[in-house]
Amino acid sequence: MAADEVVKRLFTVEEANQRIPLVRVIVQDIVDLFRDVQQRRERLGNVKQLRSDGTSSNRFYSEELDQVEEELQRDEEKLSEFVRELHELGVEFKDPVLGLVDFPAQMDDRVVHLCWKLGEPKVLFWHELGAGFSGRQLLSTESVAGDSSNTDADKTRS
Repeated sequence: MAADEVVKRLFTVEEANQRIPLVRVIVQDIVDLFRDVQQRRERLGNVKQLRSDGTSSNRFYSEELDQVEEELQRDEEKLSEFVRELHELGVEFKDPVLGLVDFPAQMDDRVVHLCWKLGEPKVLFWHELGAGFSGRQLLSTESVAGDSSNTDADKTRS
């Protein structure tokens, strides 16, 4: 499947919810690793600042600092792989702190995003493409084509 096809995939609420168990695992990995990488980057920056201020000029730590930077780079590459994995599933990753993802969907002849955040049991919200997280609205049974409560009606529209 070409990358363009993955991006253009539109989900029903039911299809998005079927993917939540896998998406949850990937997003949890991203959130945990992102937090760890940020903390290590901050500590590394503090150590480098101390060294540049002349308060710690011991060359003993140079190799260790280089190793930490290499590990951080590998973990950042791993983060990119996780995001790529979500993209291949057709899911748009939005926020590594909140664990926020969007599933493109169709509503009333327009494309919208079904919005899911780590910790939520299933997809409960949607928003317009440009609205983002602050524009989230609660899903109703009639709001998005393909909701499991409207399965027969949705099949006739396809």
